[in-house]
Amino acid sequence: MKTAWHPENTYESDILAPVKKATAVDWWLWIGLLAVVLAGLAAWVRQYILGLGVTGMNRPVYWGVYLTDFVFFIGLAHSGTFISAILRVAGQSWRAPLTRAAEAITLFSLPFGVASILIDMGRVDRLLNVIVYGRFQSPLLWDFTAVSLYLLSSVVFFYFSLLPDIALCRDRLMDVPGWKHRMYEILALGWSGHPEQYHRLEKVLDGMAVFMTMVVVTVHTVVSWVFGMTIQPGWHTALIGPFFLLGAIFSGTAAVVIVLAILRKVYHLENVLPVTLFNSLRKLLITFTLGWIYMIIAEFLTTFYGNLPEEMEVFWQKFTGDFALIFWAMVILVFIVPLAIFVFRGKNSIPWMVTASVLVNIGMWLERYIVIIPTETRPRLLYELVQGRYTPTWTEWVITASMFAGLFLLYAVFTRLFPIIPLWETAETLEHEMEPLKRRPRRFGERKASA
Repeated sequence: MKTAWHPENTYESDILAPVKKATAVDWWLWIGLLAVVLAGLAAWVRQYILGLGVTGMNRPVYWGVYLTDFVFFIGLAHSGTFISAILRVAGQSWRAPLTRAAEAITLFSLPFGVASILIDMGRVDRLLNVIVYGRFQSPLLWDFTAVSLYLLSSVVFFYFSLLPDIALCRDRLMDVPGWKHRMYEILALGWSGHPEQYHRLEKVLDGMAVFMTMVVVTVHTVVSWVFGMTIQPGWHTALIGPFFLLGAIFSGTAAVVIVLAILRKVYHLENVLPVTLFNSLRKLLITFTLGWIYMIIAEFLTTFYGNLPEEMEVFWQKFTGDFALIFWAMVILVFIVPLAIFVFRGKNSIPWMVTASVLVNIGMWLERYIVIIPTETRPRLLYELVQGRYTPTWTEWVITASMFAGLFLLYAVFTRLFPIIPLWETAETLEHEMEPLKRRPRRFGERKASA
């Protein structure tokens, strides 16, 4: 049973330090990100007034960069559920320091995934048609239901896991501005830190972890079915569900590595986020990399063997045609270079891990693009126009950049309001894992465990 907090046995000062005061660098960063967000908002207002004609989308290409962003952001949101829920169910205690950083990615990615759909619709008010006239025969309504459920359950799961640390901030941070302390008092909901409260919280989180594990599998499978339930070449395959799911967890875990490395460096959390945690994530990423290439081979081998004319038209566009450069760049960025780094250079090297993770996320965005666009430019058409062209315009790129800037802005502000490391879950894990390293004498030339 979890007991009350004992600060003398923890890394409390390191974890709470970023929450106490924002620096001038923070404010300039926030202003810069906000400027990008406002530029994207202006571009969207212009698009709303002039219509979707300002984008590169035209018949038969009706899904473009916005849908690529949607699939990417929803996939990115799987990081929190995987780290917090699935690894909690699996009993992996090493995940404790990583959970909140991963959960925050989930919480702040999902709204931008939803926003991508609204931006792609052109007429935002038509969202009401899905609610009023929606039919469950349509995978679009499945997608709307699954993502809404995922967003709601993620908010509840995140808030419950944050609750003890909000109370800790309420009780320990007496030198913060009055509005901030009042916010902690309201959000803490009278939490007292009694052992029975911790016991009940653990039971609730364990139960929700099982539920969230099922939801995360459902959500990205349903996202893939928006494509797979059509008869479009390249999409109509039973493999598309697990393929999308694995790719989502892959990119989400890589995003966690990037975020943790930045937090570790900027907020001086070397003692809280030791290299051993990154090594554990490295092993997961090696597994996901191999699983992803297996899915790629399985998809294209069966397509090539089937040799259906419509499918082969899209197949060769990816391998040797208009999209060959993007396709092979994706393979290099997602599989070849990251796997080499993870296996040969990534162990005990956070910079190499970050490099590989950045490449993975760039490659996974390209993977979403290469799944969507080639199929739309080569659809099954009975009339003369059998090919389409699509080139994203500056409007689409500015809006996309603004959504990523919005994600970074929300995350950066959150780290200055609440502890990004879960104090109540992390203390016992850190003490247990770091104690043997403290007792063992270092050999000549050996770096510290927190290096």
